[in-house]
Amino acid sequence: MPSPGTRSRITAVRPLWAVEGGRITIDATDLPSHGSPVPDVSLGSQSVRVVHASAREVSVVVPPELAGGQTPVRIGGAHGETAFVRIGQRVATGLHQVDSPAVDRDGALYLTYSGARGEQAPVSVFRVRRDGFREPFVSGITNATSLAFSPGGQLHVSSRFEGTVFRVRADGSFDAFVSELGVTCGLAFSPDGTLYVGDRTGTVFRVGRAGHATPFTTLPASVAAFHLAWGPDDALYVTSPTLSTYDRVYRIDSTGAVEVICSCFGRPQGLAFDRHGTLYVVEALAGVSGVYRVEPDRSTVRVLAAASLVGLAFDPTDDSLVVASNDTAYRVSADGNLPRF
Repeated sequence: MPSPGTRSRITAVRPLWAVEGGRITIDATDLPSHGSPVPDVSLGSQSVRVVHASAREVSVVVPPELAGGQTPVRIGGAHGETAFVRIGQRVATGLHQVDSPAVDRDGALYLTYSGARGEQAPVSVFRVRRDGFREPFVSGITNATSLAFSPGGQLHVSSRFEGTVFRVRADGSFDAFVSELGVTCGLAFSPDGTLYVGDRTGTVFRVGRAGHATPFTTLPASVAAFHLAWGPDDALYVTSPTLSTYDRVYRIDSTGAVEVICSCFGRPQGLAFDRHGTLYVVEALAGVSGVYRVEPDRSTVRVLAAASLVGLAFDPTDDSLVVASNDTAYRVSADGNLPRF
């Protein structure tokens, strides 16, 4: 029990990045003991809701009113501004994402409005420029689902309704690249221009430059979507949420052989590699949702807290991270004074 006059001191914040609705935990010394009033906690100038408190830690939920960026964390009576958390800034709302966003080589962000099955949404893909201006980019693709850029920089968009992957031109017009791929969810290109496409009923297809598709491997069917990313080790990585208590992250080599690299996620969604070759995975399971880094020993560390996410992408121009829920996208800037993503 703290002695009279003892003041709390913040020792750590976990994780160091968050978006609105995310739950962060503040480690501190000399917090009020059981039965004492819950301590006052603020992020920036905003008082926040405490959802758990003990003698060593306090957990709070990030409110939607924060401006974003590096934000001081304070506990009432604690010495100084002893800690900071980096809050993601909203870049777009009114979306319908079912997979990760995409970022082009100039830093422009691409996001979908997928809609209900068979819905003809007015805009299929939005583009958000580096200056924050959002504009309709593609219209006419039913249930735009997954996005990926080819090595040459051309955007490809899948339609889970039509079972087709479309090639998008610079003016937003498009044509069909490959069809008859089932419930088409998840796209990833290898450096040689081969496209990999996930059919959530269980097949991953390999598509050559001419648009000819062949089955590459099979995985358990997903209740939501397949999510794909190409790794720096020349292998394909896939998540596919099922009804299991714990779901897997798969690694598939060039022969189509499947390896499970992690079985610790409750509902894994989008995944991506940063420029260092480190894998990050979105966890959508309530209570522990956010972005997790997969360590070399295949353990995981939560690096970003969120209420619910479906995907993520790294901006190659500045190493910032973009994360997306079903309806909102956020950008979290990298900072040399904080641990890298």
